[in-house]
Amino acid sequence: MTEIAGPSGPGPYLFDVGVTTLAHAETPVSDRPLSYVRKAIQGEIDAVVPYASLVGAHHMLVRIYGFSNAEATALMSRFMDAGRVHWHDGMGKSTVRAGFELAGDVNVDGWDGYYAQVARAEGVGTVLTLDADFERIDGFETEVILTPDEFETLTDYLEA
Repeated sequence: MTEIAGPSGPGPYLFDVGVTTLAHAETPVSDRPLSYVRKAIQGEIDAVVPYASLVGAHHMLVRIYGFSNAEATALMSRFMDAGRVHWHDGMGKSTVRAGFELAGDVNVDGWDGYYAQVARAEGVGTVLTLDADFERIDGFETEVILTPDEFETLTDYLEA
């Protein structure tokens, strides 16, 4: 496998659910997000991952990518054991409410508002995502990790 450079924006880096999912999904375009996850596990980049994103990734691995519950559980459980990742466990009322307010203000979905609020609370420099909607939100940079050609490859893969 060719070595893929890490994220280009300032750290720390928040991994949204799409990055976590795609890194584990074994698609033709999983190399880049997987390289970021490996760098986080090895302590080469400072990564912030909300525990909530693991639940979302589990759901997507099963429902979209065809993994069994047992396979998805094993993958997310192993990732959750990464000691060098900063795991964000806050899903409290104030965080969720602030995320909803942010989502309403900049017209993004509730999950994006939540992740953005976590990014702000954790002092994240860059959100790693599949979703350009984060570019509407102030307080951090956004790095969409797939090129348009890679998105097309992923779409073709999912439709096959």
